[in-house]
Amino acid sequence: MVARQETHRGSGSAVPPEFVRAVAQLRSARFRPEVFCEEMPAPQRIAPHASALSADVTLDDVEVATGRLVLLHDPAGNDAWEGTFRCVAYCRAEIDASLATDPMLTEVGWTWLMEALHAHRAEHVAASGTVTRVATDSYGTMADEPGTAQLEIRASWTPADPDRMAPHVEAWAELLCTAGGLEPVPDGVAVMPSRRGQRGFTP
Repeated sequence: MVARQETHRGSGSAVPPEFVRAVAQLRSARFRPEVFCEEMPAPQRIAPHASALSADVTLDDVEVATGRLVLLHDPAGNDAWEGTFRCVAYCRAEIDASLATDPMLTEVGWTWLMEALHAHRAEHVAASGTVTRVATDSYGTMADEPGTAQLEIRASWTPADPDRMAPHVEAWAELLCTAGGLEPVPDGVAVMPSRRGQRGFTP
């Protein structure tokens, strides 16, 4: 797969080789068959160089989670990042409406991300983010419709080794699957991505 990489006008230099290598790592990431990942336009003005992915997780033909991951690079460095690269991730998943009132839900959502990064050996520093639960109830002529709830995770972290970006991408994909309610892949079982999981990329 090919992740779109963008260098913004006015950056004053060609694409740095370290960013090219990091994007190559994005290309090497592997996903479960339930994950459909494709490139998307990267945000501008946040950093001189950026690459972005979006993904949906589908179970039994129903979308259960969606998200995006942006890799930012500023060769001059950024004090808030504690480095020259930054991963910015977003995840939104449908959850059982009864879970929206669980006081531990947001902490659990953050734990899912940290555990995914740890499981994939995606070493990082300066992690930060928010976890939001959104509950919707219907009234009036819509009162018979069941309530709905969503969990949203927004996070960013600095990869310790930009030459090993694939584990960070795979951890983000695992977060989407976990939030969407998919069972984890057993240890020792290889992930065999389907063609659907590669759609939207150019070889």
